[in-house]
Amino acid sequence: MEGNTSLIDAVQQGNHQLISQLLEQHADIEATDEIGRTALMMAVQRNDVDAVAQLLVAGSDPNHRDTTELTPFICAGANGFTASLKLMAAAGADVASVNRFGGTALLPASEKGYLHTVEACLAVGVPIDHVNHLGWSALLEAVILGDGGRLYTDVVQTLHDAGASAHLQDFDGRSAVHYADEQKQNRVLEILTETLEDPQHPAVMEAKAFTADGDWSAASQTIQSALESDGDNLDLLYYAGYFLSLQGRCKESLEHYSRALEVAPDALEFYFYTAGCYRLMNQAEDALQEFDKGAALALENPFFLYHKSNYLRELGRHEEAIGVMEELVRRHPERYDFWFHTANSLRSLGRHEDAIKAIEYAIELQPNNSLYAKHKAQSEHLLANN
Repeated sequence: MEGNTSLIDAVQQGNHQLISQLLEQHADIEATDEIGRTALMMAVQRNDVDAVAQLLVAGSDPNHRDTTELTPFICAGANGFTASLKLMAAAGADVASVNRFGGTALLPASEKGYLHTVEACLAVGVPIDHVNHLGWSALLEAVILGDGGRLYTDVVQTLHDAGASAHLQDFDGRSAVHYADEQKQNRVLEILTETLEDPQHPAVMEAKAFTADGDWSAASQTIQSALESDGDNLDLLYYAGYFLSLQGRCKESLEHYSRALEVAPDALEFYFYTAGCYRLMNQAEDALQEFDKGAALALENPFFLYHKSNYLRELGRHEEAIGVMEELVRRHPERYDFWFHTANSLRSLGRHEDAIKAIEYAIELQPNNSLYAKHKAQSEHLLANN
């Protein structure tokens, strides 16, 4: 047992030499902690690609489920950890596997705007039109939970080009086309209805050709050259920041996003991009401040608060995440998905009575969804045995 625990501890410490030593000593590679996480899951959650590679070579299972039914492969997709996702796919991960909400790795990647991860999911064969227990596909999530900005437009374009159905309907009988129209995501709507006429900046199109071969450096250089003569162009500033972030050059990326906000203070999507940069740099408080800046300027739009709650859960700050979700359901009581996620977070903290109340609101709004009834029954069981 001591050796088993040490392997998990070695991953938590990022001690690759110790990981190798323990693997050579035949430590139990599938040993788990109290919530069923293996050393591989720990490595994925830490975004420690070297440790992920070590453990996969040693035979760790990318399909092992923890007590929340999450696998390392799906976890990588949900957190935008593209390199780890590719390694696990090559090691035999079940690319069609789903989480407890019935979603593949592609769904949370699309929901959260992890474009590079979306591309990787599609490349390894994750099913494109899979529908989760909420009735949503990856494309539906990208529209419903996106903002129609440059990043999410590219996510939608990528899914559409790969064959995602724009007319697939959710449990309410509404499609991605309907939601894009309702939320006034004009460019997204043009993509989905194939009426897009306005081409992107020539430099952006040239840069994207380089990214098809994974040449982020050439893409960045192309955009930087264009910025020399068109330095206030928001598209160029966005792609300059995006391509730099993929190279780990987040401080430089921030400079471009900040410049975009100077040029156009109402281009609120850039607060999402700055938050993403701080996330990549593990500067949590700075990232949260950027979410708050966006939310303060978009009071009627749930986008920033919703993604802030996702990030707080990623940080393990579940009480704060619940506080944000409770604010969201106060502002948007018609959103059954917000009630559902609030209930799920409450249950994870053992607040079963509150979880039952929240899930009952979701049931009222969408009474035919069996997922809600299932979760209510689980919370009632946990409450009775508490």
